Amino acid sequence: MPIATPSRSKSHHQGTITVEGHELVITNPEKPLWPEKGVTKFMFLQKLIALSPYLLKYTSNRHLTTIRFPHGWNDKSFYQKNCPEPIPEFVKIAELDGIRYVNLDSLPTLLWLGNLACLEFHPSFHYIGSLEPAEWLIDIDPTLEEEPRIMEAAYLVGEILDSLGIQSVPKTSGATGVQIYVPIRKGYSFEQLRSIGKFIGDFLVAKHPSLFTIERLKKDRGDLIYFDYLQHWYGKTLSAPYTPRAKIHASVSTPLTWDEVKAGAHPKDFNLLNIEERLLQIGDLIEQVPPQSLDHLLEKLSPAGKRK
Repeated sequence: MPIATPSRSKSHHQGTITVEGHELVITNPEKPLWPEKGVTKFMFLQKLIALSPYLLKYTSNRHLTTIRFPHGWNDKSFYQKNCPEPIPEFVKIAELDGIRYVNLDSLPTLLWLGNLACLEFHPSFHYIGSLEPAEWLIDIDPTLEEEPRIMEAAYLVGEILDSLGIQSVPKTSGATGVQIYVPIRKGYSFEQLRSIGKFIGDFLVAKHPSLFTIERLKKDRGDLIYFDYLQHWYGKTLSAPYTPRAKIHASVSTPLTWDEVKAGAHPKDFNLLNIEERLLQIGDLIEQVPPQSLDHLLEKLSPAGKRK
């Protein structure tokens, strides 16, 4: 086991753990981070260990933005792009546009961030040093706080992708939305993926005008579900697969089967308390889909549009 019960001081306010040969100080291990679910900071770190073989695949070699909640999910928070200081010797830094991002590529780094109450992990869409997208993501974002049609909308997107010969994996955002994840072959550009996204978005709005919109301004969407193909861009981020989310149910951004989407799965059903058992049973659903070729579709959209 990479983690042991912390050796606490008399005040019970801190302890130490040794992970892969590195000693980490854990402060306030009994602090409630999701009090409604009984999740303390120490329990959170234990859950991060269980998630790490899956989560780190989607944060390694990327520029990481975290969201920190020093006093738990329902208190004040802030985005952290620059690496917090002091920086442990095992933490790798990746600079981009003057920002010193963390490269979240190891369990010690993950637990160090967890101890700082980084509850959410949002990696870049591209690898460090690359201008190309690492995958293709479409964000299906409800305008309403409670949207019973969100899984129906996601399923329709999956059907269209399937009809175009593209395998995809739906995942809960862990909040209110669903993201459609498409592993892709190397060599495509963000511009090419955006052109496909616009094509699909226009089609969905024309075919299902009472369900979908591509209107960026939330105030102008009414009750429609936003098909967001624009978020997927160089320098932007989205919640990583298997990141926890700062929501009351301690939800985790979780890849689903299309059958689960069709049955109306709810994001709160996948959380820190049950995600480990799910992953032991079915593994990483994204990893089970091979990198997709988009050449056939790009050629139809533009004869000169296939990979470079």
